[in-house]
Amino acid sequence: MTGKTIALIQVDGTLPNLALMKLATWHKQQGDKVTIIKDKHVTTRLVPFDKVYISCIFDENKAIALEMEKQFENAELGGVGVDSPKKLPPEIEHIMPDYDLFGIDYSVGFTTRGCIRNCYFCKVPKHEGKIFANCDIYEFWDKRHKEIIIMDNNILAMPEHFKKIAKQINDNKLRVDFNQGLDHRLLTPELCKILLNLKHMYEIRFAYDSPSYKPTVIKALKMLRDAGLKDWRTRWYCYIGVNDDFYSAYERIEFLRQNKQLVYVMRDRKVYNKPEFIALSSWANYPGAFKQGTFKEVIEYTKANKHHQPIVDKYINHKKEEKVNKL
Repeated sequence: MTGKTIALIQVDGTLPNLALMKLATWHKQQGDKVTIIKDKHVTTRLVPFDKVYISCIFDENKAIALEMEKQFENAELGGVGVDSPKKLPPEIEHIMPDYDLFGIDYSVGFTTRGCIRNCYFCKVPKHEGKIFANCDIYEFWDKRHKEIIIMDNNILAMPEHFKKIAKQINDNKLRVDFNQGLDHRLLTPELCKILLNLKHMYEIRFAYDSPSYKPTVIKALKMLRDAGLKDWRTRWYCYIGVNDDFYSAYERIEFLRQNKQLVYVMRDRKVYNKPEFIALSSWANYPGAFKQGTFKEVIEYTKANKHHQPIVDKYINHKKEEKVNKL
């Protein structure tokens, strides 16, 4: 008997979609034919499908995804970009993803779900609740792969679980990326040593999202250095929201630069196009420029950034530049 035809549509996102990879495995096990489509504009002029799954992860694409859902008789819409994302049933949630769907040579998964925090810009507590253990790496690690991406939102909130996962990664000689970043406020000397004993795919990522974090950032950096952290081997997300001004963002960024930590500025969509935050991003998000000097120095001596000079004049040149002391 011929299987069904299944369409998996990834509306947005640059990373391979984990839910769609799991759906692909499950349907292939049923003998179905699976087609992956990565496009915001799909119409029924395509070959008709018996079942269509649509994944949307960004709010700005919600209207597109809802309109797309109407085009198919047997469509199912999910993802955090829609108000009520559907959860995969257990038999699909806990299945080996089909990595061949996207042609990737690394494994991806969540060993925990949920979070202990309630950051106002984050949807995780709303959709997943408080943190709980989901699985270990063997559920989603394809033994063909030497690299593994852990998508957990706050794995350090479960330190014993983190230790178990770290041991599994080390035992199998894998390189790891904690893709969503780690909560620096939960670090201990023991966890720092375990973290630095892992082989990382990229820099270790943390977040310095508010000026109020400064005492805990200082404490975390001291513990990490005591455990053997080398210069420029971490990258700190610096969230800029509606309550931030140039100085509240700049102070965080310059403090990290002086302490030889890389930065990635994340601008809230409500302030994304503000010239001062675009200028800060053009400096901080590029390690080559960031390591060279202060915001003022890089903007004034890099021709590619000359159009940001008015920001320097407005926020720095008219006022004595404040020193941001190193640890």
